Amino acid sequence: MILPSKFQDETEKSDKSSPPLDVSVAFPQATPASVFPPSVSDYYRFDDLLSPEEKTLRMKVREFMEKEVAPIMAEYWEKAEFPFQILPKLADLGIAGFNTEGYGSPGLSITTSAIANAEIARVDASFSTFLLVHSVGMLTIASCGSEEQKQKYLPSLAQLKTIACWALTEPEYGSDASAVNTTARKVEGGWIIDGQKRWIGNSTFADVLVIFARNTTTNQINGYIVKKNSPGLKATKIANKIGVRIVQNGDILLKNVFVPDEDRLPGLNSFLDTNKVLAVSRVMVAWQPIGISMGVYDMCLRYLKERKQFGAPLAAFQLNQQKLSLMLGNIQAMTLVGWRLCKLYDKGKMTPGHASLGKSWITLRARETVALGRELLGGNGILADFHVAKAFCDMEPIYTYEGTYDINSLVTGREITGFASFKAPGMSKQSRL
Repeated sequence: MILPSKFQDETEKSDKSSPPLDVSVAFPQATPASVFPPSVSDYYRFDDLLSPEEKTLRMKVREFMEKEVAPIMAEYWEKAEFPFQILPKLADLGIAGFNTEGYGSPGLSITTSAIANAEIARVDASFSTFLLVHSVGMLTIASCGSEEQKQKYLPSLAQLKTIACWALTEPEYGSDASAVNTTARKVEGGWIIDGQKRWIGNSTFADVLVIFARNTTTNQINGYIVKKNSPGLKATKIANKIGVRIVQNGDILLKNVFVPDEDRLPGLNSFLDTNKVLAVSRVMVAWQPIGISMGVYDMCLRYLKERKQFGAPLAAFQLNQQKLSLMLGNIQAMTLVGWRLCKLYDKGKMTPGHASLGKSWITLRARETVALGRELLGGNGILADFHVAKAFCDMEPIYTYEGTYDINSLVTGREITGFASFKAPGMSKQSRL
């Protein structure tokens, strides 16, 4: 992680006035830094579990993020704007479209995609969210679309020449995602869609919008591909967010929007089909807080080693070492849970409860980790320049989206007890979940 120039200047001045403390001399039993993997947060050597190809991609993504994104992310986060000039270089990485094969897609396994996603989030959570939303759109077309739809849309999406968004959430329904009010009415040659969507990432500039709507004939949730600039379609940016500010979340208004029959997703006929996509996306979202925590820990460790107070580096104080150890332990546990989720998915053994527990528990631990990091940086912990404050804010929406901590806990609870508790006690109507 690149330290801000202001801190580098401060460190240089400090070094002139007093020689740096040689930790290896003060603590002769300390392990030399050169023994550790490239990321100091990989304390239990997760890297050893990866294939040579996965390791190569991990370092390729890390290098890209450090070189291309780290220098500009604070500026664009502050402005709440998306740096579109980065897209051609991001496309060259060949990582768009997790768990999607053929049609120009890289064909990466879910494990490889998760590792790449974590490396992106390690530097900037907004970029990982942008790519995740885009890739979920691709996954929906790849798993629920017709052969013609796959050939028509996936190649340009894989190369980021066109961008996708995924629109399920509505103004009145977030956690109760199955209660979609947007409607799709059958007419000659296609469908008329009416309704609203909210919090949809990439929606203000997406070329391809995957829209979920209730079929008025069957009362089931179906999926539709809506093209940018369709008559009756309007996307408005949501302002004043405190997290993932680079992501362009929007309110979508669909008023008498016509979708031809060839753009209805034939494999998406109920909320159960939607849940299959959500399960995969929850695995990927679970890797975002892993990456965020890695980045925060990396920054904090370096900061504490270089910044001096009371005549010694902050890293030499017991309270700070205890916080670093807790952060590091969280990261090891989060990483291994995320890795196991990927393996269960690959073997066809992952359940909705598995995915929900992974997402909820990992985000809880990550929230604790970034809060500790904010403490460790003191006053600098509230400056976006030092990465940690930005990561602290970015964790909040991730803690909530793709199912809040509470709702994901209930999904797991239902699976392990056999009782659904989504409705408040005394409510007569059974939850659709």
